[in-house]
Amino acid sequence: QVQLVESGGGLVQPGGSLRLSCAASGFTFSNGVMSWYRQAPGKERELVATITNIGGDTNYADSVKGRFTISRDNARNTVYLQMNSLKPEDTAVYYCRARRLLTYDVWGQGIQVTVSS
Repeated sequence: QVQLVESGGGLVQPGGSLRLSCAASGFTFSNGVMSWYRQAPGKERELVATITNIGGDTNYADSVKGRFTISRDNARNTVYLQMNSLKPEDTAVYYCRARRLLTYDVWGQGIQVTVSS
């Protein structure tokens, strides 16, 4: 079965940290572009971070730049999102996505991140 499964979410206080993991099964994404998205209640889904297949270049939304870090371990078929200095506005469901042009486009089921005192 082809799927992505996110883990590592939960409740954290403002200023705290969480590390999200996204593990692939049924396929390998070493040649794909990996991304994290998030969607808060009543808001559109937004792109948070991307890491490319060639060279491992990264891009971040302005709202998370300097606080979040995306990384990938192709040997373990896993992508990570390290989230530091979390703010209440970071509260959302976070989704992992693996995409390769004309080959595959796979989404995870999403995982809740709540930043609150």
